[in-house]
Amino acid sequence: MIANNIFRAIGDFCTEYAFAIYDTFRFTDGWWASNLMNIVIFIIATIALFYWMGEMVKHSKDPKAL
Repeated sequence: MIANNIFRAIGDFCTEYAFAIYDTFRFTDGWWASNLMNIVIFIIATIALFYWMGEMVKHSKDPKAL
């Protein structure tokens, strides 16, 4: 019974608060407006990926790193 309430609380949190921003995009007619959040997340992830790869290259070239 307690486990059921915990999972129900997690589900309620996700649908009511965590993903509430997607409710505004769900009812729009335009493709750009509905996918704006995904485009922003993709751009941030791409920038983070290139930064991380650059740091890995710097680390692999450092002879004191080993």
